[in-house]
Amino acid sequence: MEMTLKVQGMSCGHCKQAVQGALKELDGIVSVEVNLDTGNVDVTYDEDTVGKEEMEEAIEEQGYDVLN
Repeated sequence: MEMTLKVQGMSCGHCKQAVQGALKELDGIVSVEVNLDTGNVDVTYDEDTVGKEEMEEAIEEQGYDVLN
């Protein structure tokens, strides 16, 4: 499955690495692409292993807001 999350508060390379790292630690995440210009985080994942709530929680634990 693929999903795009809109994340607020990312502005630099460190932000990008923090979000990517947090998501990649989750089981079931295949790939993560962060676009700082748009605030979009494109995630490819196994829907049987991980869901949107876990992804949002991982991003929010890094100090960023996920917009719905």
